[in-house]
Amino acid sequence: MTNPDMTDRRFATTLARGLMVLRAFRASDDGLGNAEIAERTGLPKSTVSRLTFTLRSLGYLTHARRHDRYRPGPALLALGNVAQASISFVDLSAPIMQRLADETGTLSLLLVRDDARMLIVRTWRPRGVSSLWLEAGHRLPFIGTSSGHAILAAMPDEIFAETVQKADGDRGLTAENANAARKAAYAQLITRGYSITPPDEYFAANIHAASKPFFARDLAEPVVFTCGAMPQDLSLERLETEVGPRLNDAVKELERIMGQPASITMRT
Repeated sequence: MTNPDMTDRRFATTLARGLMVLRAFRASDDGLGNAEIAERTGLPKSTVSRLTFTLRSLGYLTHARRHDRYRPGPALLALGNVAQASISFVDLSAPIMQRLADETGTLSLLLVRDDARMLIVRTWRPRGVSSLWLEAGHRLPFIGTSSGHAILAAMPDEIFAETVQKADGDRGLTAENANAARKAAYAQLITRGYSITPPDEYFAANIHAASKPFFARDLAEPVVFTCGAMPQDLSLERLETEVGPRLNDAVKELERIMGQPASITMRT
């Protein structure tokens, strides 16, 4: 995958690699060693060793009680809290999405663009009901997911073009299928307010999901809210007649609270 910015003389390669190390961690990890980080990032182990030493020294990683494995450190926690506090819609959306999860029995998610993938940044699980095991930090492809198709439909043209260029075919994202997914999802968003990827196109056969994008004033590009469950718990009929419309209403409620217009409007 080629990022045109990487050839710019202002691009700080060492910083970018350090951030790659931090992004390698997932919520389910019981710490990571240098070899595992190297495998996930594609960086040489010697480079990873220098980066983890530096990040630990600065407090962004910690060894805790097991000195062979790194974990996110207190400085990273503080940085994340500052980011969340400064992006106001995240906290405002929490009670709305938790209520949606509880009342529909589905897993509700907030996802953002992460180069050629979608990154889950928040999850709301239905209380007292087993649900899909997806967690913050998990990444999904653009192609073959309702969340990916919805955000492609909502992206401004320049960000869409940049995303496809950066992907360069990575994880199946090409200009041809991205344009097709964007067009189909946009039509659904305009006509019914949410989008559903057809099951025969979905990357995972054991998930039914609906998605709706949201434009926050704090961000330059859309994020997406998604509700999903396993097919035996969420039929396509219920997804289309109940869960999708409820998701649409939930995001509209957030828009009203934020005092901002609808995220999706007819393109001219």
